[in-house]
Amino acid sequence: MTETEGYVGRSLALLQKYPVKIGDLISITTRQGVYEGTLMTRYGYADDHHIVIKLRSGYNVGISIDRITDISRVAEAAGPKYVTPPNRPAPTDLPKVTIISTGGTIASRVDYRTGGVRPALSVEELCASVPELTAIADIDSEVLFSLYSENMASDQWSALALKVAEKVNNGSKGVVVTHGTDTLGYTAAALSFALKGCPVPVVLVGSQRSSDRPSSDAATNLIAATVTAANAVFSGIFVAMHHDLSDDTISIHRGTKVRKNHTSRRDAFESVNSPCVAFVKNGDITVVSKDIPHRREGVTLMPQPKFEKKTALLKFHPDFDPEIIDHLVSRGIRGIVLEGTGLGQVASRCNGAIKRAIDGGVLIAMTSQCIWGRVRMTVYDTGRDLLSIGVIPLGDMLPETAFVKMMWVLGNTKSSNDSIRLMTENLAGEYMSRRPLTRRKNAA
Repeated sequence: MTETEGYVGRSLALLQKYPVKIGDLISITTRQGVYEGTLMTRYGYADDHHIVIKLRSGYNVGISIDRITDISRVAEAAGPKYVTPPNRPAPTDLPKVTIISTGGTIASRVDYRTGGVRPALSVEELCASVPELTAIADIDSEVLFSLYSENMASDQWSALALKVAEKVNNGSKGVVVTHGTDTLGYTAAALSFALKGCPVPVVLVGSQRSSDRPSSDAATNLIAATVTAANAVFSGIFVAMHHDLSDDTISIHRGTKVRKNHTSRRDAFESVNSPCVAFVKNGDITVVSKDIPHRREGVTLMPQPKFEKKTALLKFHPDFDPEIIDHLVSRGIRGIVLEGTGLGQVASRCNGAIKRAIDGGVLIAMTSQCIWGRVRMTVYDTGRDLLSIGVIPLGDMLPETAFVKMMWVLGNTKSSNDSIRLMTENLAGEYMSRRPLTRRKNAA
């Protein structure tokens, strides 16, 4: 890192007048007052008329160079760097928990070239930065990927499923998977099917704010995920994320019923058409679901990690062109999940293309664009027509979960009858019995 990395033009010319470098604690005098903080780098796409410092509070501020009258060094520093964490303590009698990192915001640092976050934090660093983990479990850790979650796909799901199974079969009492939030729900669903019958808790966890930002949710989410993996009496695939905007309660969601419903809030994840499984508060687990399989340590986990890539998720909309379906069929598509309107409808003009696809051996199933509720295709003529063609209704299954399940079903079956049977069976809690119509979160 250069002494004034990221600064260009006017801001660089100003800094070069003073004996300061990146990482120094400096004092900036302006006509409005004096600001003290650590001189930070600038990202490569930034303007050239601000100096950025990190205040003692942890927040970064940009100070216009037109306001600055003097800059002085308060203390010299070596510049921003991340120290290799010390060796972990020897194994204890605590339960063994594996943390597998795949990347995402929870394992990210600020990238000062672009101003965004980048996957850069190893699991060892993550554990070192959250020392509470070593009091919860004997942590085994591994970096499997270092990816933004939008780059996670079925190949990574398969590799992750095999790695989780390896760790479980080698004695881990639970597994935590750190993951970016944007496609976390897809991966949770994928593991729910690929690791069907998992005998211990596998908890996916992310954060909405990277671990080096003020008010990050990374530590609290990771602690709760580790508590769940180590101590929960239930088993299966789950997601641990903030329950609300407070810092003290984390929701544990079923992996097939969870959805990210906000772009940036810490409580972005909600269980849909299903109660949360449990809550973690101050290290204690409160179970609220009664139909979760119990922990069954010592049972060998047999993964089924195959996924069929030639599967599509299509959202119906006004003026939807049925030729899209014909095109997919011509490209060898094997399965299509439709997001229909309301109770499960698409325009009748699509029926011909849908019938041609089904007659050609393509598996087609129906979900709803509505977040809450379930499809019921017998209410209207349009729905009954689709049923007669052979479209499979998927009840209250989330479209994303249905898409992943279809990929898994087609990857692990050879006959259409078996595929249809598995799509309609409740394999991993993807179907729920009817519940009162409510969007309200469970009380913690």
